[in-house]
Amino acid sequence: MTMINKKPVNYLNNKDILKEIHESKSSYCYFTKPEYHRYDFIIDTPQESLEKSFEHIFNTGIIEEAKNTRAVRLSNELGMTVTAESISITDLVFRVMTWDHIPVSPKQPRKTIKKKTAKDIFDFEDADIDDLFSDLEDQATTNEIDDMVHVKVNFPPFQHYKIDDNGSVYCVGKSHWVGGIDNGTFSKEHGKITNKLARMYIMMCEKYAMKFNWRGYTYRDEMQASAILQLTYVGLRFNEAKSANPFAYYTAAITNSFCRVLNTEKRNQNIRDDILEINGLNPSWSRQGISINSSTSFYDE
Repeated sequence: MTMINKKPVNYLNNKDILKEIHESKSSYCYFTKPEYHRYDFIIDTPQESLEKSFEHIFNTGIIEEAKNTRAVRLSNELGMTVTAESISITDLVFRVMTWDHIPVSPKQPRKTIKKKTAKDIFDFEDADIDDLFSDLEDQATTNEIDDMVHVKVNFPPFQHYKIDDNGSVYCVGKSHWVGGIDNGTFSKEHGKITNKLARMYIMMCEKYAMKFNWRGYTYRDEMQASAILQLTYVGLRFNEAKSANPFAYYTAAITNSFCRVLNTEKRNQNIRDDILEINGLNPSWSRQGISINSSTSFYDE
């Protein structure tokens, strides 16, 4: 009697996850043509200006790498071999990570108590002490820079650019944007994650909860709920320019959520056991087991 070896079922893979992440991010974007949502290379320099990022595009090595990436994708889609030499530079689409099109807003006040300064501690006799150094810097500009930050978005913003026949770059798409490129407006509420990506979140949490080191906890449902909520918050923050392994990124987020719930439950259990012991009642079996083991080791010594 021969045994049939079943092949392992591949429920999730990085290729499918990357595809759904891209589709979800594209729902928050505006493109002049639908085919411009696909990019061939990512310029990941958000701290630099757009002019500096454009200089990276015209690097010979980047253009050749973008052509190779586009050739591989077209070969897989068309079922025929497409060479990088047959691709024109005007067909390439570059994703430039930038915050230039994201508006700024007043910085939210911190919840921590502001430390007292020397002026608050000591009572200066001169009431116009602030006017002594007012001519050293532009207070209006300084306060405006310190108190204004970019609006918080659910994933790093970007813009898509193409190169025309004259060698100039022009914008063909923006993230968190509705309307035209020039006359559109910023928006971060019109998109959504795909249904398939949401099911992937749930499947990953359920599979992770069945691991041997988590399946025995009675509050496993709370762990799964916390992990799903965390994935909906950070799921689209995955940066394709830094890694091609979103499965590891999501697994790390799920692990942190499970450990956070576990530590919270342990802290609550210790408080509950302390209250029971103070009132002369028996604590949980975990606390009793620790007490018995410690007393046994004491007498053995």
